[in-house]
Amino acid sequence: MTHAVITGTGLYTPEHAIDNDALVASFNTWVDRENARQADAIKRGEREPLAYSSTEFIVKASGIHSRYVLDAEGILDPDRMRPRLPRRANDEDSIQCEMGVVAAREALDRAGVEAGDIDLLIVACSNLERSYPAVAVELQMALGTRGYAFDMNVACSSATFAIDTAANAIGNGSIQRALVVSPEICSAHLNFRDRDSHFIFGDACTAIVIEADDIATAASRFEILGTRLVTRYSNAIRNNAGFLNRVTDSDPLAEDKLFVQEGRRVFKEVCPMVAQLITEHLASAQVSGDRLARLWLHQANRHMNDLIARRVLGVEPTPEQAPVILDRYANTSSAGSIIAFHLHRDDLPDNALGVVCSFGAGYSAGSVLVRKVTS
Repeated sequence: MTHAVITGTGLYTPEHAIDNDALVASFNTWVDRENARQADAIKRGEREPLAYSSTEFIVKASGIHSRYVLDAEGILDPDRMRPRLPRRANDEDSIQCEMGVVAAREALDRAGVEAGDIDLLIVACSNLERSYPAVAVELQMALGTRGYAFDMNVACSSATFAIDTAANAIGNGSIQRALVVSPEICSAHLNFRDRDSHFIFGDACTAIVIEADDIATAASRFEILGTRLVTRYSNAIRNNAGFLNRVTDSDPLAEDKLFVQEGRRVFKEVCPMVAQLITEHLASAQVSGDRLARLWLHQANRHMNDLIARRVLGVEPTPEQAPVILDRYANTSSAGSIIAFHLHRDDLPDNALGVVCSFGAGYSAGSVLVRKVTS
């Protein structure tokens, strides 16, 4: 069976950044206005006044200090509180295609591969800007890849599930090279008027080149030793936006059409599920947790990552063992673990073992065991 290797990664980071102080100032301005507008109802006891957010609350709850977004002005405008992204004509590149081109070209360059050598292109992300035609097929045209392309959505686990799909296609000989791209515009589905979640997400795009080992030319590569996936249905993380909204006569701007989660329930249910997934995956490969040089975990919440890393590694994780990028990128959904991998992989020695793991809505979780190889 042919072995699949990761030979290149790429990253697109938006030029706009919003730190916690700016986000909190906008939110609290809106709170003041809403409380003033509802002053009579609050006085009668018919509703509770809205509470302020704070930088301290955000950091304590999540570990996030800042985030990159496609548009900061619209988000920070208390009258709007959502990004302002102008509609594009049908003959223009879509936003996600544009993001994908940047990340993909870096990944291809690092792999030493031409776009025309790619047999399979998967756009794997939580939110696609349209149902069809597939963003992946659009990106295929923009880059000039051959073969076929399709979109995949497994929420925050989209990238690892796509890696599994690509590695299997390479392993069975149906393709030789694949490109996985995750253009996440998370700010577009975030409710910036919800105190418990207004700080969670940022925008970014990652790309990964996966090749058959016997044709790869990159001096440094990561052999995919195995993958393991799991899904378990839960309503604890949800977004009800969809094409049926217009026929069910539901409000397209209602809160449930944006990101909604039961944070404490997610923490209690997801952490043990993910730790068990990784531990069992390692056991099946006869690898103990203490042999891992690195855990590139989904970047959703610092407390979740610390707990999962402790259970897998058996010790308190160091910044080197479980690198964190959510402090400056926030939660970028499926791109998060790949950003961590992209930024924190080059320093590993030959034969070092690591796990890329994502987890999120569904529930879903994907584990990818890799080994650093230097030719």
